[in-house]
Amino acid sequence: MSKKRRKNRDSFSDAPVEAPKVAYVLGSDFENLCAGEYTSLDKCPDIMTACRTYAELIGSMTIYLMENTKKGDVRITNALSRQIDITPEINMNRSQWMEAIVMTLLLYGKGNAVVVPHTWEGLLRSLEPIAADRVSFMPDGISRREYKILIDGKVRDPESVLHFAFNPDKHYLWKGRGLDVSLKDLANNLKQASATEKGFMESKWKPSIIVKVDAMIDEFSSPEGRRKILDDYVRSSTVGEPWLIPGEQFQVEQVRPLSLADLAIKDTVELDKRTVAAIFGMPPFLLGIGEYNQKAWNSFIQNKVRPLCVKIAQEMTRKLITNPNWYLKFNTLNLLDWDVVTISQVFGTLYDRGVVVGNEIRDRLGLDPMDGLDELKVLENYLPIDRLGDQKKLLQNGE
Repeated sequence: MSKKRRKNRDSFSDAPVEAPKVAYVLGSDFENLCAGEYTSLDKCPDIMTACRTYAELIGSMTIYLMENTKKGDVRITNALSRQIDITPEINMNRSQWMEAIVMTLLLYGKGNAVVVPHTWEGLLRSLEPIAADRVSFMPDGISRREYKILIDGKVRDPESVLHFAFNPDKHYLWKGRGLDVSLKDLANNLKQASATEKGFMESKWKPSIIVKVDAMIDEFSSPEGRRKILDDYVRSSTVGEPWLIPGEQFQVEQVRPLSLADLAIKDTVELDKRTVAAIFGMPPFLLGIGEYNQKAWNSFIQNKVRPLCVKIAQEMTRKLITNPNWYLKFNTLNLLDWDVVTISQVFGTLYDRGVVVGNEIRDRLGLDPMDGLDELKVLENYLPIDRLGDQKKLLQNGE
């Protein structure tokens, strides 16, 4: 049996065998390619961009105070609506205030954001957002239904503050859990890709030319000698000047160092960014992948931004509004991507049918209102079917 094995080995001894390709990272540069353990999601630019997109969009929307009536919902303008929409916090404008809440809700607070209302003589004075590191939650009771909120170590009743929760926890349903679990691995991958790219760009182990030199040459034995060989035979002061080197002692080879394309860094980063966009429910072009798409943008506003606005508005209505016929809502309609042609066609048709007035169309186009455009008008041809014979154009000679 041993002879047979030896024979098989000898039969392949003369066949050409391709040497395996191995890539080495030399010296201390290997440490530059190790990103280390990821500890905070706000250090990942793509996750930060996704959260900032939500915060800026929601912060830019007007908050309406609405009233339920028999003829439909009507917008109310009073001191309370101004307090919530214009001056919710003493040291912030409405946009900054709402951005702070959304960023805490999605990122810093891991699915939870707390706002403390301050009143004076029974009137709402300010709505103070609380930083995530100042807040903790404590279950109260065996049923896990009750809980307390601790702000700077002081116990607060959840009914006395605004508690916004995103992605409810599976055990404590009143508490949000955010997207930390889903985003943790992606954040590590994106950071590692960035560290790898930085390490390759800064690495010194990327020679473009290798010169083989006879080791027996005396000059090759010292760094000064090797430098002298390069200066004498390789370097030239004129661009394009040929090299003159001894053929018996020198051999020049050109090599291609390992590049980022060989590591497929771009494809990996693009895949991870698409995954981040999918988790946040936003189009990939918001993270720099692909081209802008109007339908995808409008779908993002309607199906992702709007539901988050509804959650925030419902908590504010439940804790701040005492009138049962009043409620708060965000004006998400202004975030939709409508060009001038679409606005003209849609609202022009509504105007012809007496659904909107002329000044409403001018407001959509960013124009000032005009006198005489506050009345509903209907084209003469739009008549009930039983009155088609009453059109003036059918009357001739009084008949």
